[in-house]
Amino acid sequence: MNPISIVQAKRFAIVVTAFAVAVAAKGAEGPKPIFPDATPVCPCESLTKVSLPNTTIDSATIDPTDGSCRVTATVTHPPSGDRVKVWIALPVQSWNGRFRGNGGGGFSGGSTNSLRGPAAMGFAAGATDTGHEGGSGSFALDANGRLNWQSIRANAYLGIHEMTVVGKALTKEFYGKAPRYSYFVGGSTGGRQGLMEAQRFPEDYDGILSGCPAINWHKFVPSEMWPQVVMLAAKNFVPKAKLDAAAAAAIAACDGADGVTDGVIDDPGKCNYDPKALVGAKVGDSTFTEADADVIRKIWEGPRTQNGAQLWYGLTRGTDLSALAGTTGSPLTGRPLGISLDWFRYFLAQDPKWDFTKLTPAGYELLFAQSVEQYGAVIGTDNPDLTRFRDRGGKVIIYHGLADELITSDGAIDYYKRLQKQMGGEEATARFTRLFLAPGVNHGFRGPGPTPTGHFEALIKWVEEGKAPDKLIGERRDKDGKVIGTRPLFPYPQVTKYKGSGSTEDAANFVSER
Repeated sequence: MNPISIVQAKRFAIVVTAFAVAVAAKGAEGPKPIFPDATPVCPCESLTKVSLPNTTIDSATIDPTDGSCRVTATVTHPPSGDRVKVWIALPVQSWNGRFRGNGGGGFSGGSTNSLRGPAAMGFAAGATDTGHEGGSGSFALDANGRLNWQSIRANAYLGIHEMTVVGKALTKEFYGKAPRYSYFVGGSTGGRQGLMEAQRFPEDYDGILSGCPAINWHKFVPSEMWPQVVMLAAKNFVPKAKLDAAAAAAIAACDGADGVTDGVIDDPGKCNYDPKALVGAKVGDSTFTEADADVIRKIWEGPRTQNGAQLWYGLTRGTDLSALAGTTGSPLTGRPLGISLDWFRYFLAQDPKWDFTKLTPAGYELLFAQSVEQYGAVIGTDNPDLTRFRDRGGKVIIYHGLADELITSDGAIDYYKRLQKQMGGEEATARFTRLFLAPGVNHGFRGPGPTPTGHFEALIKWVEEGKAPDKLIGERRDKDGKVIGTRPLFPYPQVTKYKGSGSTEDAANFVSER
């Protein structure tokens, strides 16, 4: 696979990951219907005649696969000439009285594929391309190579809001009544989109499920280029075998700190393993060197200015380093993550041919500052003031893997701490927002650690019954999908503690600890 293909594969992987997170949130069955007699009051095809501001209903047909009414609409914002595509799925039978918005991944706003699962569960569901097709960041530039701010805004926040407005309106038109509750579900970019809704459009949703959210976008996306900057400056491109060896050594050193040896670092923030311990060891086809240790140490530390000030967080110890510190070819050269590379090319340098191999630490510092100054307000999604969302009764569940190799979980923790400070402290914040951290799982919630389950059901119960989730259950499964272990995941800042007796694969043998 050539470097371009690898970049595209990485980008696609992020989109698929976000979709998988959203789909995994559903249970085998949907929630109980709110309106027992909810049936369509008009034919599906008649929805093409619905009049909505700056919106064209392109089509409304019955999907032969699942029997739902599928509507495609286009929203514009004169005089910009933009086109935001919206897809809505409306169950012809067994509508449960709710609307569910679905998020995207990477630069992709969303996909029609995300509607099938929710529609089967009885939800009226929506998704959008947020104004552009595909997963490339090239939409940021217009035909003249200038920043296309309308497209940037649509992708950052406006597209999801428009999808929600259109989706709710069509739901009311089709069933003769508005959805009683509305939920947004997404991971990665989808997680960011959900929190953006809470921050900018708090009236859109009653409940938001935000997995591994791509918040702090203006900081974490340029931070994804940091491992490449480190290797370029050192003229030392570390092969995957050495990166993997360092991650494995960190796990071995810190695994047992929680009293359970299970191949998982429960609290990466307390793991101080230094890769100098590997120096001199034979790894793969070469020897681990001081230079290798220095590169990995700097990746864990995270991006720094020339005078050593921290710009953002690094990857946690035990996390797969090869996604961001990727290499290719012989001799080895750098292979940046596609989304980060697009960010630098289209949003910062505004040059599709920008060459990352010319990037110096000093140049990186300048571009990082540009990213923060130029894009923080539009796509940062890190505003901790959720007063309006809280006051109208909204609820948020955020969950993040502590071994996330693309979006470090420290960013979610950073946001939640600022949220607590803004919203009146730990107890006050927990009344409407809770953060769950899952040790040992990555951006796709896979790994040796427990994968969170039941989070969407917990959100619905919190919104509709007022029962806040005091824990989620994480599951470990074998290659055949059989559950081989369970463990409770408690809301931050609580952590999971083994009682000291009983099976470590049974959630009943763990308690919460501050």
